Amino acid sequence: MAKYLIDVNLPYYFSIWNNSNYLFVKDLNDEWSDEIIWNYAKQHQLIIVSKDADFSNRLLLIDAPAKVIHIKLGNLKMKPFFE
Repeated sequence: MAKYLIDVNLPYYFSIWNNSNYLFVKDLNDEWSDEIIWNYAKQHQLIIVSKDADFSNRLLLIDAPAKVIHIKLGNLKMKPFFE
C-alpha cells in the first residue's frame, strides 16, 4: 500500500520511488489541481512529496492537513537534482 504521493513536479524515473510505497499524481491524473491532490492525499492517508511551495504553504493555512515533504532546491533542473 502506498505511503507517499509524488507530485508531478518531481521526476517519475527516480529508482528510489519505484516500489509500492510510492504513488504518482502522474499515474492518477497529471492535470489535477493542488486542491484535488491535497484532498486525495488526505482521503488515502498519503504524504505528499513535492518541490512546490504551495503544499507547504497550504499546510500552514488549512485545518486537519495532509502531510507534506517539501523538497527545497530552488530552480534546480531535474538532471542535476537526479545526480
